[in-house]
Amino acid sequence: MESNDFPTLSTPQGPVPADAPHWNRQRSSAMPSHRYRSVHDRVDLPLTGRRWPEARLERAPLWVPVDLRDGNQSLAEPMDTVRKRRMFDLLVAMGFKEIEVAYPSASQTDFDFVRHLATSGAVPDDVTVSVFTPAKPDLIDRTFEAIEGLPHALVHLYTPTAPTWRDVVLHRSRAEILSLIHESATQMDRLAAARPGADIRFEFSPEVFILTEPDFILEICNSVTELWDASPDRPVVHNLPATVEVATPNIYADQIEYAHRNLDRRDSVILSVHPHNDRGTGVACAELAVLAGAQRVEGCLFGNGERTGNVDLVTLALNLHAQGVDPMIDFSDIDTVRETVSECIKLPVHPRHPYGGDLVYTAFSGTHQDAISKGLAHHAERTDDLWEVPYLPIDPKDVGRTYEAVIRVNSQSGKGGIAHLLHTNYGLDLPQTMRADFSAIVQRATDASGTEFSPQQLWDHFRTTYLEPGTRGRITVTSLTTEEIATDKHRVTCTLSADGAAPTTYEGLGNGPLSAFTAALAQAGIEVDIRGYTEHSTTTGPDSPAIAYVQCRIGDTLWWGAGQDTSVLTASVRAVVAAVNRAG
Repeated sequence: MESNDFPTLSTPQGPVPADAPHWNRQRSSAMPSHRYRSVHDRVDLPLTGRRWPEARLERAPLWVPVDLRDGNQSLAEPMDTVRKRRMFDLLVAMGFKEIEVAYPSASQTDFDFVRHLATSGAVPDDVTVSVFTPAKPDLIDRTFEAIEGLPHALVHLYTPTAPTWRDVVLHRSRAEILSLIHESATQMDRLAAARPGADIRFEFSPEVFILTEPDFILEICNSVTELWDASPDRPVVHNLPATVEVATPNIYADQIEYAHRNLDRRDSVILSVHPHNDRGTGVACAELAVLAGAQRVEGCLFGNGERTGNVDLVTLALNLHAQGVDPMIDFSDIDTVRETVSECIKLPVHPRHPYGGDLVYTAFSGTHQDAISKGLAHHAERTDDLWEVPYLPIDPKDVGRTYEAVIRVNSQSGKGGIAHLLHTNYGLDLPQTMRADFSAIVQRATDASGTEFSPQQLWDHFRTTYLEPGTRGRITVTSLTTEEIATDKHRVTCTLSADGAAPTTYEGLGNGPLSAFTAALAQAGIEVDIRGYTEHSTTTGPDSPAIAYVQCRIGDTLWWGAGQDTSVLTASVRAVVAAVNRAG
C-alpha cells in the first residue's frame, strides 16, 4: 500500500503545554472537548470520609441477569419465545435465583413469554421472575396482567430522574416526578394487594441515577420505601443505575456509598446497581459499588446491552473466583454458556473476552509460553492444589477448558511454547540449547507463511529437520556392531555409504559406543566432536521408543541431530548421522 492510500488524519497542531517534558511534545488537538462538562460540574458529590477504598470483596453479591430484558432490547433481532426459553433455562441451570425476563408492556412477544413462563411450569420454586415497567398506569396494569400465576415475581418500576431527562424528555419538575413515582408505586401496591396469595415484591430504579441530585435520590427512594412498607422479610430493591457512564468508577462508588449510608430502613432495602459500559469501565463500577455497600448487581452474560453494553456478569463472577471467592454461579462449562448465549442473541463473543473467549487461555508470545510451560510443570509437582501459574489467573479446567490450546505457535512464539507443545503432544523433552535452534527454524517458517502452526505441523518440522537426516542423506549407516573389549573400552564396526558410493566398513575405539562410532567416522574422513547428548523414552512401558538428541561440532559449526528407535544405541547413532547430514 502506498503511503497516500492511508486515510488522512488531522495531526494535532495546537500549542504545546508549557509544562510538557522535552521528550514528549504532545500538542493540543482540534477536538471540541470544551463542549463537555466534568461530572463534578453536573452533580453534587457530598460524600466525605469514604470507606469503600478499605473494603474487600469477600462474598458474591445477589446476581440478576437482565439478558432477557435489557440485553434483548439492544438486539437488532430480538429473541423470540424459543430463544428466550433457551436462555432462561441456561440461566436457571447456572444457578441464578432472580431473573429479569421481559418488558411485558413493550411488545406482544415479551408479554407472551411471561405468560409462557407462568403457564408452562418452567420456573422452579426457588426462582423469582422479574419484569420491567415504566411509570405509566396502563403499562403497569399490562405488566401485572402478564405475571398472573407466577409463584414469585418482582415488579421493577423505573422513571428517569436526572435534570436533563426531566427538562428535555419528560418536561416535569422534581415535584412532578416525585408525584408520578408515588402514583405508580401506589398503583403497584394496590394491584399486588389484590392478589393476597401471590408472592410479589417491588423494585424501583431512578434511571440516570448517576446524574441525579443525591438529595433527590434519597427523597424518592425513602418515600417509596415507606409507601411500600418495606421490612426485612419483604425488602424493597432500590436499583441505582449508571444508565450512562459519565465518570470514573470511584465517583460511582462515592454515590453508592452515600446512598448506602443515608437510605432509610437500610435493613429493609436491597441496594442494587446496574452499570452500563459507555466508558468501558462497567466491571470496575460494579466492583467498586459492591465495595461501597451494594448488595445486588444487574447485568448480562458477556456484557450485551444498549450502546456499549451492560456490565459483564461472566467477568464479574469469575473475577471473584480468581480471588478465592465462590461466585455462587456455575461457570464450569464456559463453552456451553458462550455458545448458548451467542446462538440466542445472534452476536459473537470476542475471542479475547476475559475467561470465556476462544483465545483467552492461549499464549502466542514466546515469553508467555515459556512461563506458562514452567508454571504448569511446577503446578504438577505441588502437594497442594493452589493455583500459581504465570499469566493464567485461573486454571482453565475450572471452566471446562483444556490445556490443548493454552500454548499455540506463530511468528511471535518462543522456544518455551514450542517445547511445551512437543512435550505435551509427542513426549519430546528438547534440551535447552536445542529449543533455541528449533525455535529459529519454526519462526522462519511461520514468518514465511504468516499463519499459526499446529502441534502436528511442529512435529512434522521437527521430524524433517532432525530425525529424517539420520536415515537418509549424504551418509547412511547400513550396519553396525558394538562390543565392550575392556572396562570403558568399546569397539564399533560399521558399514557406511557416502554420497552414493559403495558401502565401506570402518572400525573405531572409544570409552563408549558413541565415542567409538565417531572414531569410526573419523576413519572415513568425517570429523565429529560430540558437545552435548541427551536421551529419554517418549512414552511409558518397556517398548517405549527412545529419542536421542546430539549436538555435534562439525567443522566450525554446531549442529543438532535427533534419532528415535526402541534401541537407545540405534537412536543415538541416528542422531549423530543426522547432525552430519545436516552439516552437509
